[in-house]
Amino acid sequence: MPRILAIDYGQKRTGIAITDEMQIIASGLTTIESPTAIDFLRAYFSKEKVEKVLIGEPKQMNGEPSESTEIIEKFVTKFKNVFPEMAIERVDERFTSKMAFQTMIDSGLKKQQRKNKALIDEISATIMLQDYLNRK
Repeated sequence: MPRILAIDYGQKRTGIAITDEMQIIASGLTTIESPTAIDFLRAYFSKEKVEKVLIGEPKQMNGEPSESTEIIEKFVTKFKNVFPEMAIERVDERFTSKMAFQTMIDSGLKKQQRKNKALIDEISATIMLQDYLNRK
């Protein structure tokens, strides 16, 4: 069975998570520099079967688009142009960064390790993906 990939796209960094082949468990894959995202995905899709990509949709508490929406919409447009055959689903990413930080605390990471924003982005993508799998 093909995998599902989740993208927590940001202005500087992009967290990426992937399911196992049975689409049961989400795992962090990596964090990359955002300008390299399309090239990274092109290489990844050439070696792994992915049936769907989840892309975080940032919203404010009241449901309105957040200030980073424009940046992500540009990425989504580019993604669709480069990968027109790939199914995309937008998912609410509110609270994922806070949940990721709490996960780091709960897992016993030291304060210095919790400052690693790249790790927060990867965990955020993993939380977003696992939440999707739990609802599916």
